[in-house]
Amino acid sequence: MTRTLHWALAPLAVLALAGCGGGDDKTAAGGAPEPSTRTLAATLDGAADLATLDRVVDNAGLSTVLAGKGPYTVLAPADPAFAADAAGTHFTDQTQRAAAAALLRAHILPGALTRADIRDAIARAGPGGARMRTMGDSLVTFTLDGETIVVTAADGARARLTGGEAAASNGVVQPVDALLVKAATPVV
Repeated sequence: MTRTLHWALAPLAVLALAGCGGGDDKTAAGGAPEPSTRTLAATLDGAADLATLDRVVDNAGLSTVLAGKGPYTVLAPADPAFAADAAGTHFTDQTQRAAAAALLRAHILPGALTRADIRDAIARAGPGGARMRTMGDSLVTFTLDGETIVVTAADGARARLTGGEAAASNGVVQPVDALLVKAATPVV
């Protein structure tokens, strides 16, 4: 089991080292985001289409983590992703703090991964896609659907990387179009 875990984490370690650049959603030559001094927390706070995710981060008490050292890659559900899930907006409710933290851990990967890094990992992994472990200790699989990068959670939830990636001083924000964890119906 330990040997399997090491093999599963090895590609992530390589990607984390390869993707340790920083920036916001502007891109430099070669398609990589330009360097930035803003943290992941500040990047989420300033993104109009990620306002719900920013409120979820605040509710979960994880703003200081995303303002910290990192690096992390945040698979950032855009506002329509929360609206499309019937219980998605409940992650901002104070009674759902634990669920909000679990949601975020399922959407955060260790290391700073650009789309180029993810595409390279998919190419190396072959038809089954590149598997990476989240901070919630679950596996997600990255594959290509044409030119679009698709991420699939262990339970089959799928999201596409959309919009522009934003490199921060402590990681990368990768907007996605769906939640990778569904909310439990809140108790009222």
